[in-house]
Amino acid sequence: MQFFFDHLVWFFKKPEKGISPLKERGLHVVKGGRHESWGTYNTLSYFGLSYIEFLGIDNLSIAEQHDENRLITHIVKQLAKENREGPAKVAIRTNQIEELAIKLKAEGLTVYGPLNGERVRADGQVIRWSLLFPEYAGKKISLPFFIQWEKSDEERYSELEEQGVIGSHIVGQPKLESIGFVVDDLDKTLDIWSKLFGLTQGEEYIDTELNARCRSLKLNRTNLLFFTPIGDGPAAKVLKEKGETPFLVNLIDTNQSHFFEMLDGYWRFR
Repeated sequence: MQFFFDHLVWFFKKPEKGISPLKERGLHVVKGGRHESWGTYNTLSYFGLSYIEFLGIDNLSIAEQHDENRLITHIVKQLAKENREGPAKVAIRTNQIEELAIKLKAEGLTVYGPLNGERVRADGQVIRWSLLFPEYAGKKISLPFFIQWEKSDEERYSELEEQGVIGSHIVGQPKLESIGFVVDDLDKTLDIWSKLFGLTQGEEYIDTELNARCRSLKLNRTNLLFFTPIGDGPAAKVLKEKGETPFLVNLIDTNQSHFFEMLDGYWRFR
């Protein structure tokens, strides 16, 4: 079963207010559209087909009705109730979502979906996809969710390019090299993710800037990095304040070397 990194979901109260800070850093950002049946809307920043989605709530009463869509229950809890913004979940792309649901259920996981989703673009066109949300009982470890698009990668890329959604970043031709997660137990988390999804682990190293142990999981297009703090530092701060979560965006080919905080998350430009 083949997987590709699809996107990072970043909860943000007013996604449109994130456009200016991102553009000041040289990133191309566009308004996405509305998920009318979910009560949410977004802005998007693409790096090829890998992208960051800044997701907000525009109709809380609708959003609160979606128990099956675990992303929406998550954003209602974190954004509306806890008043907490920042990176929240990653979506992994597959073309075998039905088979994946069967496999994960056989592994003993609770599986929500596949659920149909759609978004009305600014030009009125409707984009469609399916979502799958696997969870362990008691949520002993956080897992990604999965997406299968109605159209092929080639069709989507061509359309996104035509619309100017995949556009020129002022910082050059940046690639979304990896997304970083902070976790309590590096070994346990990597063991579960790698076995469930058949992903290869990289060699462990110490990230001195984050003061954490780190290992990667190799994923097509954008890798996943996992960090467990070994002392005070950014990783420990995020784990204490937010718990296990994505927290770091690594962009390469940006013509600079810079580590900074922005929009309640950490960024590395290299």
